[in-house]
Amino acid sequence: MLKKSILISTVLAAALTAGGVNFQNAPQGVRVMPEAGKILSYNRAIGHASRCVVNISASKKVRQNIPSAFMDPFFRQFFNLPYGRMMPKERVQRSLGSGVIVTNDGYIITNNHVVDGADEVKVTVPGKEKEYKAKIIGTDPKTDIAVIKIDAKDLPAIRMGDSDSLQTGDLVFAIGNPFGVGESVSQGIISALGKDSVGINQYENFIQTDAAINPGNSGGALVDSRGVLIGINSAIITRSGASNGIGFAIPVNMVKRVAKQLIEHGKVEYGYLGVSISDLTPQLKKVYRNKAGAVVLDVQKDAPAAKAGLKRGDLILSVNDEVIKDATDLKNTIGSMAPGTMVKLRIERDKKEKTLEVKLGSFPDAKATGAGADKTVEGLSLENLTPTIRRQLGISDDIHGVVVTEVKSDSEADKAGFMPGDIIIQIEDMMIKNVDDVARAMSRYHGKKRVYINRRGMIRILVID
Repeated sequence: MLKKSILISTVLAAALTAGGVNFQNAPQGVRVMPEAGKILSYNRAIGHASRCVVNISASKKVRQNIPSAFMDPFFRQFFNLPYGRMMPKERVQRSLGSGVIVTNDGYIITNNHVVDGADEVKVTVPGKEKEYKAKIIGTDPKTDIAVIKIDAKDLPAIRMGDSDSLQTGDLVFAIGNPFGVGESVSQGIISALGKDSVGINQYENFIQTDAAINPGNSGGALVDSRGVLIGINSAIITRSGASNGIGFAIPVNMVKRVAKQLIEHGKVEYGYLGVSISDLTPQLKKVYRNKAGAVVLDVQKDAPAAKAGLKRGDLILSVNDEVIKDATDLKNTIGSMAPGTMVKLRIERDKKEKTLEVKLGSFPDAKATGAGADKTVEGLSLENLTPTIRRQLGISDDIHGVVVTEVKSDSEADKAGFMPGDIIIQIEDMMIKNVDDVARAMSRYHGKKRVYINRRGMIRILVID
């Protein structure tokens, strides 16, 4: 039996050789080991970067809504619950994260979701016992980037790299505060670049890495083997809640652009085209000459795209000679430009190519916060009723107004009785259709004002000053 097996193997090997199959065989490798007595270590390379990564503790007061069943009179009588108004319970919600010192005088970059809505943010710096109280300079939910500042001097500032020069396979280190255990470093490689359509942020161009990123690492540094910042750790894909080897970091070039605007202006402005777009599906590729680009599904009235002559069905091929691969590519490209920028669009229309010039506008912001009494109500965050919000909250199309997304504890809005989920439909005799209407109504009427809200299908009146 053994002889038969040897014979078959020999015949098979001869057949492969004779058949002309030429495999690309690698030359024989040589195994090596570190020089005797020496330890391979990246301690010196990442030492400075580690001193630039801080721990962040954020807290905010949140109110828990009373389940609707508790408001039912029969339910309350059956369980002998007291009558009268049941106040929502208030609790303090805390979160832990990381941040990266980017200037010697205390500017720190982190994730928006680490400090979003926080009433208090505290920072601890490696090597210092003092706990600093931080001020939120600006936040950008579209990219999940935020900038905070502490009152300190002569801090170590991290060195910035160039994320456009990264390559798959590059060695990287994730530095942060996982699970609140303190400073920690994990090693991996760049698994992929330019990851989008992940569904985390509005603008996505992630670095994917297998370096362990766990809860608490958010806002920390992703550095290369030189200890140079190449990204801000942002999110993971996991079923267990811990790292499964798929982590995402925001590229440092995007971080620098957003952080600079937040520090200088307190907000980020994005170029606005005013179109609804889609990828080229296999079916759509049959009706266009070009096989890559972004298909225009709709053009908003009076938007920059409409003024430039862009039409439904146009296929956008490039922006300023930069090739557009798909809808996400177009969104990121336009979003990276400042409002007022003149751009050249190359499009395909009716199987012919043409060029249009567009002056980008400012991205309309559907959200407003009660930062001043002259605009809305102090402590109140409002958002327009978009189709997505209607679906999420189960709001029918015949209800018009603006939805309350957040109520700051102990604010004027809180004292007036507003609750998240309320829909403001009218102020005095002015019907409310969007956030701008609220601002106009607040300016038009003086003194105490009646605010009509829709709360779970019931119309109520609140009074504000």
